[in-house]
Amino acid sequence: MMRAASGMLALVAVFAATAARGEETSLALPATSLTFTAAYVATDKGFWKDQGLEVKQVLIQGVGAPNAVIAGSVDFTVTTASTFGRAAARGQRMLVIANLLDKPMMELVLRKDVADGKHFDPKAPLAQRAKALKGATIGVDGIYTNLHAYTQLVAIRAGLDPETDIRVTPIQAPNMPAAIKTKTIDGFASSLPWTIDAVQSGEAVMVASSPRGDLPELLPFNYAVVMTRPSLCAEQRAICEKMAHGFALANQFIKDHPEETVALVKSRFSTMSDAIVAASIETIRSATSAPPVPTLKGFEDSEQFNVNARVLKPEEALGSFDGLYTTAFAK
Repeated sequence: MMRAASGMLALVAVFAATAARGEETSLALPATSLTFTAAYVATDKGFWKDQGLEVKQVLIQGVGAPNAVIAGSVDFTVTTASTFGRAAARGQRMLVIANLLDKPMMELVLRKDVADGKHFDPKAPLAQRAKALKGATIGVDGIYTNLHAYTQLVAIRAGLDPETDIRVTPIQAPNMPAAIKTKTIDGFASSLPWTIDAVQSGEAVMVASSPRGDLPELLPFNYAVVMTRPSLCAEQRAICEKMAHGFALANQFIKDHPEETVALVKSRFSTMSDAIVAASIETIRSATSAPPVPTLKGFEDSEQFNVNARVLKPEEALGSFDGLYTTAFAK
């Protein structure tokens, strides 16, 4: 009887530990970028933990993150609606439960000496500025990612052939400014704060910037969608509710507390000056959705982006986004 009682106590202890730990899930981020500020804030402020949700965050570069969700090895990722839409158009239909940013945070910079050699005029229209990309090697976060598509679209606006007039090479975002300095690459497409760092250091010039108004036809744009498998929300609805609610709290915090947001994320960008991080967060705040509800227009514009960038054929376009997103959780 004593052995049985001891065994029962041990079992109770296991259940108690599990209950204390709460529900568990996983979130893959495709890069180190201020695009994912909401994920950093939700973690550091304990917005998921307070709901009894343990979220394990992993870094899986580029399109590997959404592929991990599709494969079932990770529950959630934050990706762009354009990446999500290309997967859906090819039969990999996932579910979006939130959209963290409603403006694209994509920029493309070119090494200053390369730009100077081509008589680059920063005040010229985008189509003229982008001609300086001809013959350049541009770093992107991965082949066939959203930033690869953005590079192609900017080149197309200049009348260039993205297949023959420019070269792209995959490189992790934190390494891009250093690669500019060592002249390993001629330029790169990325998000904040890496592009601002390269420009403010004097190593690069800005060729194209969506946050600053280039390519206005991309507004609105579901730029940072929280994606999962439809079966997860059907079978474990509470996890999807808590995940989306944590992001909603984080987005509202970013809107209301910019200075504290800068302090929270700064440790992840220790090589950046406070001024660069603060300027980047201010740009992020301008695009932060509160509440983070995905919109049909944001999906439509992201799909047109895919077609215009030639990463999706017009006949492959979805047309309808029914069943691909929900507004039920982002509140």
